[in-house]
Amino acid sequence: MPDPSQNNPNSPNRNNGDPQGKKPATPPGNRFSRGLFGWVMVFVLVAMLVLIFQNVSGQVETLGGWDEFKNLYVQGEIKDGTVELHDREITAVRNQGVDGPQRQVRLTIDPKIKDKYAEWLNDLTGGKFKDAGGPPLWQLILFNPLLITILLIVIIWVVILRGLRGAGGGAGMLGNFGRSKHRVFHKEMTNITFQDVAGIEEAKDEVDEIIQFLKNPKKFTRLGARIPRGVLLVGPPGTGKTLLAKAIAGEADVPFFSISGSDFVEMFVGVGASRVRDLFKTAKESSPCIIFLDEIDAVGRKRGAGFSSGGHDEREQTLNAILVEMDGFETSDQVIVIAATNRVDVLDPALTRPGRFDREVIVPLPDVKGRLQILRVHANKVKLGPNVDLERIARGTPMFSGAELAAIINESAIIATLADKDFIEQADLEEARDKVKFGRQRKSRVVEEEERVATAYHEAGHAVLQVLLEHADPLHKVTIIPRGETGGASMTLPVKERYTYGVKWLHAMMRVACGGRIAEEIKTGDVSSGASMDIQQVTRIARAMILEWGMSEKLGFVRYAEADGQERYTSDREYSEETARLVDDEVRRIIDEAYAEAKSLLKEHWDQVERVAQALLKHETLNADEVEKLMRGEELSKPTVGDLLAAEAKKLAPDQKGLIKPKPKTDDDTPPGLMPSPA
Repeated sequence: MPDPSQNNPNSPNRNNGDPQGKKPATPPGNRFSRGLFGWVMVFVLVAMLVLIFQNVSGQVETLGGWDEFKNLYVQGEIKDGTVELHDREITAVRNQGVDGPQRQVRLTIDPKIKDKYAEWLNDLTGGKFKDAGGPPLWQLILFNPLLITILLIVIIWVVILRGLRGAGGGAGMLGNFGRSKHRVFHKEMTNITFQDVAGIEEAKDEVDEIIQFLKNPKKFTRLGARIPRGVLLVGPPGTGKTLLAKAIAGEADVPFFSISGSDFVEMFVGVGASRVRDLFKTAKESSPCIIFLDEIDAVGRKRGAGFSSGGHDEREQTLNAILVEMDGFETSDQVIVIAATNRVDVLDPALTRPGRFDREVIVPLPDVKGRLQILRVHANKVKLGPNVDLERIARGTPMFSGAELAAIINESAIIATLADKDFIEQADLEEARDKVKFGRQRKSRVVEEEERVATAYHEAGHAVLQVLLEHADPLHKVTIIPRGETGGASMTLPVKERYTYGVKWLHAMMRVACGGRIAEEIKTGDVSSGASMDIQQVTRIARAMILEWGMSEKLGFVRYAEADGQERYTSDREYSEETARLVDDEVRRIIDEAYAEAKSLLKEHWDQVERVAQALLKHETLNADEVEKLMRGEELSKPTVGDLLAAEAKKLAPDQKGLIKPKPKTDDDTPPGLMPSPA
């Protein structure tokens, strides 16, 4: 059963690409520059190579004094022509000998008496030495702390300048934070057209004129028409807003720039506005094209709502940049902005006015025909059995979104695969539907007998009232097998799609919701927390009837609920304390009347509740026909859970019986997903 007080609410692969299908040019900020930064890096690399080659040429031997160097030279261990005199050292190459390979030797000297060492070397070598002067330039740079510090400052400064240039001049920070994080798609990458979008035919028809404009703009400009600059896709989550936007780009065969509203906002001031400017600049260069802003409510909320932290508001500056850029479009730009949101009520009025987002396209939850079309689209990707009835699944999934329907097909394929089946059967689809809506069956859950009895009577109370009340939706199935967070569920099958709710139907569903607690209390003499969801549903219906739908004679044809999307930081109401007390009294009166009438009906038909509850304890799951038979006093011929377990045990070998644990009956005939009543 859909919740009458509120509407119950797919993402293609994202690949990068350029508008024309060619390899995009490297952004200027990412190209290797041969300026100062490039030459510094080359110099550092060469210096490192020199050090490496010097180290691999042999180990450096440090001598203890002049006498040791003199003895080595006299003994012929110093290679001729390799002696060099520097400002602070004497170097030479020692010949290979028994004590090691050829290597360099070094003698540290006092630069103040360098002339004295020059005389000694002249006498020792006969003038066969080289006065090399000071150390090489690379040594001065690498081993001089002051020069190293200056070099690092220069490198950092160059990086900052390059980062500011790459940021588009408006980010005010390093790197490419100011560049837009959009993803570019074209038809060859997404391969999505209107054939992949089902269940929202009216929305497809409404955006068809955009495709015609992108294909043939002269057709519209001939008479002076101006194509809408922006289209706002509005609908609950999972209805296919993003998919529809990509299909528009695929049908028009134009580039598709996609970005989420949250991608604009960073912790740094000015980044969002800079990214907006970069995105629109890139899009204009690639026109005709489409800009898709997903979840635009992240940056498009009403300005000045709630408390303000003061100073610079990054989100509002991003919104201002979007407004300015959309005003800057020319008729010849051929750039259309498509935005998607499920909270149109919180958007700033300046964003939705004509001239910016001119069109608001509603993408609703699909009806039964749309659900069938969506199921067929996704079923083309899997193997279905010959007896699969997708129409039955479509009728049993009211208020399901396109994403949930896609999940049903995927879950059914997983269930069939785990069961080693060759194709998906109807039972797999129905189990997948209930798994998506209510959760997985908890077959291993151990339930105490007392709790099991309370659950059976709880669900029997729901089921009996469902059959007795004329204006309630027909019962489909009732079960006490735990699923998700519920201990049991009674499920209904609506005979039609409900877009409005009548008073008679609302009263009937409130009485059905009260039946579980009442039957449980009559049987056990106690109440439990299992009726929490029932209480929540009844309260929500009653408050909606009074505050929103004007269904109270005392309060009249007046709406007392706050406006949708209104952001309030105080407890102030738009009505007086006296009216608030009257609202509370009316809510209590409506709920008490529903509870009293439900209790009276159950006491009058308690024998029927007993028969249904006892059958649930034996069989665990009953369909609508079986419940009606029991209420007429007929007996069921189906085997009980104990009979099924005993028959299964007889098939086992004697040595295997002790290894098999009893399992509750699998809920194969799963109900067409409706609201469960938790035990």
